[in-house]
Amino acid sequence: QVQLVESGGGVVQAGDSLRLSCAVSGHTIYRYPMGWFRQPPGKGREFVAAISPRGDYRIYGDSVKGRFSISRDIDSNTVHVQMNSLNPDDTAIYFCAASLDANVNAFRLQRADYWGQGTQVTVSS
Repeated sequence: QVQLVESGGGVVQAGDSLRLSCAVSGHTIYRYPMGWFRQPPGKGREFVAAISPRGDYRIYGDSVKGRFSISRDIDSNTVHVQMNSLNPDDTAIYFCAASLDANVNAFRLQRADYWGQGTQVTVSS
């Protein structure tokens, strides 16, 4: 059974940084793409970032490009997203996702096979 458990969310001020983690079990992260999505209050789900199985290719949503960085730790089977220069528009529930589609760009189409429960990030001005 595949399980994705996010952690690291919280309340921060504008300009702060935060690092989210996604602990994965039942699924090997170096064989499939992994990604992050978010859902702001009252809005739809938005693609944030994804990383290829080999870890050599990363893609980002336009609103986070240059501020967020996705990475992974093979030994701990964990995926991270480092979020810098946070602003109130980054307030959302952040979800980790895993895909069985080898094409990492499938995440841009909101396609994923497994989802975590989410972690709340709140950025105050």
